[in-house]
Amino acid sequence: MSLAVLISRLWSLRLHLGLASMLLVVAGGGLILLREQAYVARAVVAPAETTGLAASALISAWQPPQNASLLETRPTGNFAVYLAALRGIEAARMLAEETSLLADLATARQSGLSGWLRPLREALLGPARAPDLDDAMLWLSRNLSVTQSVSSVTWTLELAHPDREVALDMLRRLHAHAEARVRADLLALAERRIAALEARIAAERDLYLRQPMFDLLAQHQRAAVVVAADEAAAARLVSAPSVEQNPSVPNRPLLLGLLLLAAPLAVAGVASAGILARVPPPGDPAAAPPEVSAVSRLWAGTPGDLAGAVRATRRQERA
Repeated sequence: MSLAVLISRLWSLRLHLGLASMLLVVAGGGLILLREQAYVARAVVAPAETTGLAASALISAWQPPQNASLLETRPTGNFAVYLAALRGIEAARMLAEETSLLADLATARQSGLSGWLRPLREALLGPARAPDLDDAMLWLSRNLSVTQSVSSVTWTLELAHPDREVALDMLRRLHAHAEARVRADLLALAERRIAALEARIAAERDLYLRQPMFDLLAQHQRAAVVVAADEAAAARLVSAPSVEQNPSVPNRPLLLGLLLLAAPLAVAGVASAGILARVPPPGDPAAAPPEVSAVSRLWAGTPGDLAGAVRATRRQERA
């Protein structure tokens, strides 16, 4: 089928296609408007290792060259541990225990489109279980985004929640939890090394071996003091957590605009596929065999047929 024939058939179905597009826009727009909007809390952090007075710089006597990570964009050091702790199972457990996250998830299941479909889902799959730690972990992975800046060594933390105050409180708790996790690990490591060095020094009688141990002990004692005193062991707050005044997730105007553009294209594509896949009926002009020209018959025929065709052509010319 040629493109002109396909376009003509689509044009003959324009009223039906327009009606189908309108129905698709109404259905999709209803789903978009029924979805509850959420507020986004944001904070901008930077690795504490980027400053000379960072805890890592005061703890370690050796520092890597400044140009060693020009081509390496992945987070390293204590900041990498900080980012992992933001989405870890301990962070989800903290939110489940200290906030109303599980209660909010239970309420969300009973409202909106999921609430309407709940009887059908329970009839097919049985009674739904109460929200637990797995649901909290899934919610955290979906609603917390960590984005690296392309122009600087900063990272943007964003957390979406339907309640404005809850979104801000959760983001503050997550930052404090991840920072405390890094500080606790560093402090526990320093304390274990201090205890081991003190026990070894108490048992060692050789003066030449005791002096290096005293130097190593002083280094770890300094590390313990720095970790306990510094507020930013892994990440420095470039911009404190804040929350927007108006909900922005999902972006309803953008989604509706994309729906108005995609619905007619989708309907036209489905209709085109149906036209191309449909077998034309016998009376359809598209199903009629193409006319065979005299030249084609000459090339396809036998020698006898060729001679007869030549004679018939000459008689027509004389007539």
